[in-house]
Order: sequence, then C-alpha cells, then structure tokens
Amino acid sequence: MTLPAVGPPDIEETAESDSTIDEKPTYDNHDAHNCQSNDKEDIDLDHRPVPNVLSRVASRLSATSTLEPPPDGGKAWIQCLMAWLVVFNTWGYVLSYGSFQAYYVSTLNLSQSTISWIGSVQACVLFLVGAFSGRALDAGLFMPTFVVGAVLQLVGIFTTSVSTTFWQLMLSEGLCTGIGSGIFFCPVMALLATYFSKRRGIAVALATTGNSAGGMVYPVLVTHLLPQIGFGWTVRILGFLNMACLSLVLVFMRPRLPPRKSGPLIEFAAFKEPAYALFVTALFFAIWSLYFTSYFIVSYGRDVLGLSYSHSVTLLIVLNGIGIPARIVAGHVADQYFGPLNTFIPIVLANAILAYCWLAVSDVGSLYAFACFYGLINAAWQSLLPTTIASLTPDLRKTGTRLGMAFSVISLASLTGPPIGGAMIGLDGRGYLAPQLWAATAMLLASLLLAAARVTKYGFGIHVKG
Repeated sequence: MTLPAVGPPDIEETAESDSTIDEKPTYDNHDAHNCQSNDKEDIDLDHRPVPNVLSRVASRLSATSTLEPPPDGGKAWIQCLMAWLVVFNTWGYVLSYGSFQAYYVSTLNLSQSTISWIGSVQACVLFLVGAFSGRALDAGLFMPTFVVGAVLQLVGIFTTSVSTTFWQLMLSEGLCTGIGSGIFFCPVMALLATYFSKRRGIAVALATTGNSAGGMVYPVLVTHLLPQIGFGWTVRILGFLNMACLSLVLVFMRPRLPPRKSGPLIEFAAFKEPAYALFVTALFFAIWSLYFTSYFIVSYGRDVLGLSYSHSVTLLIVLNGIGIPARIVAGHVADQYFGPLNTFIPIVLANAILAYCWLAVSDVGSLYAFACFYGLINAAWQSLLPTTIASLTPDLRKTGTRLGMAFSVISLASLTGPPIGGAMIGLDGRGYLAPQLWAATAMLLASLLLAAARVTKYGFGIHVKG
C-alpha cells in the first residue's frame, strides 16, 4: 500500500551504541608529553586513551556491519504468517466477546454494562501490558516473553471453561487471558515490522486480517458448539485451537535485529514529539468509540430490533469478517501511494460519519448494511496502526517500545469505552441514542487530532507522502 520519497527519509537501521561511545577523550599537555616520552617511568598508565578509543571504534563498526536491510520478502513472509496466527488468537478472540456477552447476560442475570467489564478488562490489559513486553523484544528477550504470554493466555482460557460466576470470569477471561495475550502480542507485531521496509504496510495489513478471521471463526464455533456440548467444552475447544496455533509460532518466529540492551522501559521523550503524542491521543478516542460499537451491536439487534441470539451473533460475524479485504487494500494504498498517516486520516473521518449513520438504523436490513460498512472502515484503519507508529519512530529498533507505549495509553479507552456507553443506554429514555452520539463524536474528534498530527509532522503540503 511508489512515489519518490518526498517526505522524511526512510528509517535507517543502524545499530546505536550507548551514549558513552560518542564521548571524545580529552587530553591535557601533561598527557601529551607522557605519551611522547621514552622514559617508561614517566608514562602514566592510567591516562593512555588510544587503546580504549580504538576498541570502542572497532566495537561500533562491528555492531553496524552485522545489520542487514530488511529482507522485504522470502523468509519474511513466514514471519507475517506467524503474526497472522497471533492476531487471530489474540484480537480475534477479544473481538468475539460479543457472542459471550449475550450468553453471560442471559445466564448470569446481570446488566449489559456490568457484563461488558469482562471484555473491557481483557482488551485493556492486552493493550496495557504492551508497554513492558514491547521493550522485552528490544532487549532480546522475545522467546521467553512469548512462552510466558502463551502459557498465561491458555491458562486463562481453560480456567474460563470452569468458571460459573461473574468474578471467576473476570479473573480468568478478563485478567489472565488478557495479560497473557498482551505479553506476546506487542513483541510479535513489532518483530514483524523489522522484517519489512517498502512492503511493511501490506505485510502488517495481511497479518491484521487475523483479527477479522478470528472475529468470524470464534463466534461461529461458540454459536454451533454451545447448544450441543455446553459452555465448558466449547471454551476448551477454543483453548486447544489457540494451543495449536501458538505452538507453530513458537517454532517458526524469530527476531531479526540484535538486542538493544540499553534504554528506558518507557521512552517519555517520545511524548514530546507532537506528531506521536497527537497520534496516540487520537487513537484513545477512536478506540473509545470502536469498542462500544463492537461490543453492543449484538445487544442493539436483540434489544431494539428483536433479533434472536443466533442471528445477533451472525451480525457480529459480518461486522468482524467483512473487513479482511479492507485491511489489505489500506496497507497497499499506504505503501504505494500516500503513506500510513495520510491514509489513516480520511478512513477515520469516514468512520466518524458512518458512526452518526447508526442513528438512522431502524430495521434489520439497515442494521446489516451498517455492520457491513462499519466493519470495512474500522478494519482499514486498525490495520494501519502498527505501521503508522513505525513510520513515526526514527529508530526502528525502538518500534517495540513505542508501540507498547501507544497500546498502554489507549488501554484506558478500551477499558472505559464499553461500560461508559453501556451506562448511557436508556438515560434519555430513548434507548441507544445517547451512547450512539457519544461514540460518533469521539471518532470525529479522533480524525481532527490525526489531521493535527499530520500537519505537525509534514506540514500542509498535500504531496508529501507520510
């Protein structure tokens, strides 16, 4: 998703050493005299900088020479496939929560706003843990990080299968599954970005189609298995599916860049860059809106239009699955024509306009039409999220840290969006009107903040690719 490089230069993958490497040794007259003296007793052995300087230069040259440009194909596509499986097992599972929510509301006799906290906590901690796990990739700890996260996710899923109360579901499905998914999701996406340069947008877009595929497969399995084998074994089958996929990832996915041992866990200086700070703030409001719509469109179909449980889940499958081609097209357009941020802005603006159109939905046909268009648009901009953050990161080896920081900030949006929207239902006596307006306005504000980020980064020139 090639114009000549009019915008900022491509990210250079040069290995940065610690700041001490750039320090120049200082000499005084006494040292110069001692270095030139033939009298060994006059030589100050503690002030002989030449060997130290040479070793530092040699170290730097050695580190730089070991780096190779991203393969941009070949073995890189294996990493893309593995990343697809990870997205399928993490966000595909999260976005299918709507099928569980409808079931929990009917069996636990709790309000929709209360039940939505389970899915919100799961998405929140998945984002939040990214700040720490992203830095683990940069530090060369990808494999142990992945194993710990995968084990925690599977423990959460299998304990969900034996949960019978709200708090048991909160601890297992909400916290344990969410934390486990968050531990390995961010490093995997950051690792994928390091294997591509010119094709990074399309590669990440292809990987994120796992989101849409999971959003179809998991609800289909839940809908068909739940009446036949019950809740417990339905969830266990989902767990076995995840176990098989994550085993493949463990075998084939490997980091490419050398570790960056130094550096803070959180790069606070990044928030002093206006473009990055505005972009992350825009994501907060976009996620605020997105997760309310994704979690409550099934409930809207049941409560307002009288859809059955199975037909409501079908609506969720349409919403999640139809976005697959949009993700690929958005990645291709960003790579070949406009750049990720320039592509991001109009898509989010279209999402805001479409969110206001939800107000006009009054029958089943119009609801399915809304779900189709909304699924296409929101999938398109979600696929560009990691690519855009990478494009705003001068040092590619810091991608994991910055991606994790962004996920941590917007984790609050995923935590509070669905419960806030759920609490608004019926407040004005008109059902879903208040939360619909709130979600649409939040998405509109996100598009304005993205435009501001683009101006601060590239100026007002319309021909700048970025």
